[in-house]
Amino acid sequence: MYKVDLNCDMGESFGLYTQGNDEEMMKYITSANIACGFHAGDPHVMRKTIELAKAHSVGIGVHPGFPDLLGFGRRDMNCTPQEVKDYVTYQMGALREFANLYDVKIQHCKPHGALFMKAMEDKQVARAILEAIHDVNPDMIVFSLNNSEFMEEAIKMGIPVAKEAYSDREHTENGSIVLTRTGTAITDYNAMADRVVRMVKENKVITHDGKDTRIEAETICIHGDTPGAPELAKAIVHALTENNIEIVPIKQII
Repeated sequence: MYKVDLNCDMGESFGLYTQGNDEEMMKYITSANIACGFHAGDPHVMRKTIELAKAHSVGIGVHPGFPDLLGFGRRDMNCTPQEVKDYVTYQMGALREFANLYDVKIQHCKPHGALFMKAMEDKQVARAILEAIHDVNPDMIVFSLNNSEFMEEAIKMGIPVAKEAYSDREHTENGSIVLTRTGTAITDYNAMADRVVRMVKENKVITHDGKDTRIEAETICIHGDTPGAPELAKAIVHALTENNIEIVPIKQII
């Protein structure tokens, strides 16, 4: 039987600003990537999101980004590898202490936005993030795009990797994604859900420029800030279930 994990970038509200519908999304996912205050989120949101994840038995992941609240972490920053390592370590530490309050462990790390995309192509940045993770917990799973420097470096370091595909972003021919600064409204949830099913069962996806390319999908991302994210998540869960694909925590796959 096919198996897949569903993950969501969440905990991205900040102060009086609400981003996404975390409570509704928790009903459908198995992994939560929680913002840690650098690109989004704040201490109160971090605590509440962990509390919510525990209540729904959803795995907790750290979602570190560049220190870029104004740009939501989707703008590139010129940082040294040591700076990147320190940023990731700092954010992991912040989330870990809230996790400790609820007696839960951080199971995975998925970098955010521009930091994530840079790590897919830049070996030094990839290594800096992975060293920060390895120094804290070498058994922590990392989520990575297919065929990336980040994935290759993680394998070299013996860090467990979950290959990620996206339900609400366009893929490129090499398995990467087209980074957008804002979530794009989805009009056909069923078509997007069918695309996810094909990723999991056939390891195939149509790229942003119309090509059919191979992709491995051990975990599927649904962005919490995508308009209509809960409706998309519901459609994906239904389509996966109808196609005998089991939705399980990532630890049952990796």
